[in-house]
Amino acid sequence: MRTRGGSTVTAREFDTAAPEAVHRPELEKFGFAEWRRTAVIGSVLGGSIAKRVLRTGLRPSRRRTAMAAGVVDGFETLGPMFVKLGQLIASSPAAFPRELADACLRCLDDVPPFPAVAAREIVAADLGRPIEELFAVFDDEPLSAASVAQVHACVLADGRAAVVKVQRPDIARRMIVDLRAAYRLAGWLRRRSENARVANTEGVVRDLYEATIAELDFRNEADSQTRARENLSAFGDNTAVAIPEVYWDHSGPRVLCMERMYGMPLDRFDDIRAAHPDPELLIRRLVKAWVESVVVHGLFHGDVHAGNLWLLEDGRIAMLDFGIVGRMDGPWRDFVRALFHASAIDGDFRPVARALRELDLVDSEAGDDATVGRQLATALAPVLKGKLAQLDMGKVAARLVEFGKRRGAFGPEQLILMGKQLGYFERYAVALAPGWRLGQDLYLFRNVFPDEVTAKAAADGVELPRD
Repeated sequence: MRTRGGSTVTAREFDTAAPEAVHRPELEKFGFAEWRRTAVIGSVLGGSIAKRVLRTGLRPSRRRTAMAAGVVDGFETLGPMFVKLGQLIASSPAAFPRELADACLRCLDDVPPFPAVAAREIVAADLGRPIEELFAVFDDEPLSAASVAQVHACVLADGRAAVVKVQRPDIARRMIVDLRAAYRLAGWLRRRSENARVANTEGVVRDLYEATIAELDFRNEADSQTRARENLSAFGDNTAVAIPEVYWDHSGPRVLCMERMYGMPLDRFDDIRAAHPDPELLIRRLVKAWVESVVVHGLFHGDVHAGNLWLLEDGRIAMLDFGIVGRMDGPWRDFVRALFHASAIDGDFRPVARALRELDLVDSEAGDDATVGRQLATALAPVLKGKLAQLDMGKVAARLVEFGKRRGAFGPEQLILMGKQLGYFERYAVALAPGWRLGQDLYLFRNVFPDEVTAKAAADGVELPRD
């Protein structure tokens, strides 16, 4: 049960109402504004690339790096939609040229804030009340500013410390125009470049469009965050992991208000080691909660970079910013569940083979489950049973793609977002939990396979953490 605009709203009621409230402009529409923006995009990117290349010189060894830097210069000039595109490239380095992915790391930095007077106007317009009635304190200096929104500290009228995420003015219209222009350019590239065809440039823009439409209505993020917070306590544990409470009566389509938390980002490794008595347990608790969100609940945090993971002053670890979430549906959850069961419990890949059949990743001529299971064990077991530092879900996905291609099947697209997050966890574990083996840590699966974990822990003489 949650409140919105002073009235009581149930989760079911919100689920029904939200899709009607989300405006979905046509991506394929292309009018004068899009033609004009396409010309601007081409001019800015061309000019930025040319400047970098001329400044660096024409030596082939430097040209690719200079061109990548010029692309990012252009992204920053073109504004939020292209900064987001740069963030997508930076966070998916395996899918793009290394020079471009490295250059796009610049897009992960904060961007300049917009004026506080505009933020106040948006909050008041969205919530239908003067800002003085909504908050006892509203700090005009933002805590952070990103491509879509910025965050202000505040205090609610009842004294609760909070933060307010406020959408940038006119950002929705500008981003949709940019997406339409990018989609037209992507189609032009696909028709003229084999690399663009293989990379599915139009598909990349369409995925970005879907993510943007969802992200531009903050009620979607509020709903995901609220659900994730409820799921966190589903088994009565995970008390050392936190997700901020959403304050629904102070939130709307362009405003998201939530509990304020105090701490430091997880990549401040020296400070984390100094502040927490058991950094490995910290990581295990975090990944346990996240694995449950994938395998049990299906809704998981889809952007666990260090800025969204904090060690709090009270010793808990917090997951912040649910603007990007993954939704693992039933058949894919069954597959991931079977994969982890084989890795951590019994080494039997036959259930993995059955799950792949349900996903049409194994054809009828591939052999029985035992045969396919042995092939999967050969391909995947060495990756899953290694140290987390060696666990590359990109390799798992690639091997499954190869496995499927040999049988005329499609690749496991729903693993990609999950694999990206495991890549982040790998980085934290290398620094804070060296030698830890994710795929074989029974603690992570205590609520996923309760009976099997209890039995195996007893047989192996392993004592699991209590929370």
